[in-house]
Amino acid sequence: MEQTILRPTAEQRYADELAALRRWDVGNPKPENWQLSPRAVRLFLLGTGRGQTLEVDGARISIRKKYYGNDALVERCIITLAGNRGLMLVGEPGTAKTMLSELLSAAISGHSTNTVQGTAGTTEDMIKYSWNYALLLAKGPSREALVPSPLYVGMEQGILTRFEEITRTPAEVQDCLISVLSDKVMNVPELGDGGILFARPGFNVIATANTRDKGVNEMSSALKRRFSFETVQPVGDVALEKQIILDEAGAMARSAGISAPLDEDAAALLATAYHELRQGVSAEGIRLKKPAAVMSTAEAVSVYYQTLMSAWYYGGPEQARRLDERALAENLMGAVAKESREELAAVREYFTAVVQQKAEREGGAWKRFYEAGIRLK
Repeated sequence: MEQTILRPTAEQRYADELAALRRWDVGNPKPENWQLSPRAVRLFLLGTGRGQTLEVDGARISIRKKYYGNDALVERCIITLAGNRGLMLVGEPGTAKTMLSELLSAAISGHSTNTVQGTAGTTEDMIKYSWNYALLLAKGPSREALVPSPLYVGMEQGILTRFEEITRTPAEVQDCLISVLSDKVMNVPELGDGGILFARPGFNVIATANTRDKGVNEMSSALKRRFSFETVQPVGDVALEKQIILDEAGAMARSAGISAPLDEDAAALLATAYHELRQGVSAEGIRLKKPAAVMSTAEAVSVYYQTLMSAWYYGGPEQARRLDERALAENLMGAVAKESREELAAVREYFTAVVQQKAEREGGAWKRFYEAGIRLK
């Protein structure tokens, strides 16, 4: 019996597209050990475009767009990974750095789980290798007794290693990457002369770091030189942010067996609110107080999905067809207030200065949203 998992990996979710792209990709130049060519990797992330298809085995197929952002940034990331420098993705929390890293790994290496999750407790052996001490005592140092960590696995198999939240790890742990990225060699002194691991073609490192963590464990200049830095910006277009909310929340709902229709008006309202609070200015030019909390697209997706679940589980058939603006306002305030209740002042100002005007001018979802927000005060 096939076991259901909570969150399939990118290579599992898009297995059909990856298989089709591999068949289509025959003849395109690609780096050694890559599953797809740079051209096919780009198609996997950015899609074939509206109305465009690929011919695969006599059939026409379309590839959905998975990364909404700067197309040129994606192209630069792919070329960086084909070269000798690591790729560093930096930006505000919730700007899809991890998702971009996962998609690139799935397309290039065929799987995306060779990952280090950086924390204050991350040690060098969690990155490079450790030992099975029972075998070590019984047989001495040997490859059999060695337990490879993600960096070792990436070098040995010629695949990408993902390093999430690298600046959360201590500086001395970060610096173990310097020689690996420079020389593509890892020395295991315990194995003697046979303890030198040379990286196979296809190996590289994708690291991510939040700009809000700057100064937590600042990277050394030596390590920075081994990476090409790419800054992932928040989504700047409201219509695009609305589409991301609908796509991502819809995928989450399908995975959870929730068949409630998506409310486009609520998604547009939420995308507008997040965009205006993030920018600190409304579409009408009203200056606003910016919340200190992260106002990312990922947070907006979470707020929308929570509201969708409330309608599905608590509402009847009629209520499930439209998201409850009260629940939407409650979830928005909860997201903003997760660091401090004082942050709610920014949302209250937004309701009185902006939402009220939109409610009077546009009515509909904005009116219901305003009335719900006022009652929550």
